[in-house]
Amino acid sequence: MTVSRFLIGGVASALLLTGGLFMWKGYSQIADEAVLPEPPPRLPAIPQAGAQAPKRGAPPPALPAAKEASREERRFNRFDRDRNDRISRVELMSSRTAAFRKLDKDGNNLLTFEEWAVTTGERFAGADGDRSGDLTRTEFATTAPKRAAKPKCRC
Repeated sequence: MTVSRFLIGGVASALLLTGGLFMWKGYSQIADEAVLPEPPPRLPAIPQAGAQAPKRGAPPPALPAAKEASREERRFNRFDRDRNDRISRVELMSSRTAAFRKLDKDGNNLLTFEEWAVTTGERFAGADGDRSGDLTRTEFATTAPKRAAKPKCRC
């Protein structure tokens, strides 16, 4: 019984290999007969300028140099979010997160409305000289923090 199983397995394997060989040859024959697409047409060569060709035209005019903004103008523009040349109270306060610790008088990392309103309201009111509710460039310049003195060299 083992010999017959072995013989049947061998015949089945030979049939599978023969069938695979015929299928492989059939597919390769179909691929040989298939029409390959034509390659795309070549583009014409880019014409080259001859020795008698005119030279390039005049260079374009130079761009005007941008005016260097002063330190105070850059500081003003950082706060003036809507670029209307005025800083509203909302614009001034939106970028003041670094000053949070100065406003937090009791140091509990919570800013009460009273702490915030008193300090910022007084500062804004002090800078708003014409009492218009907006800071002009000159009014805003008065709110600049005082620069610390540079330390002396410890040579």
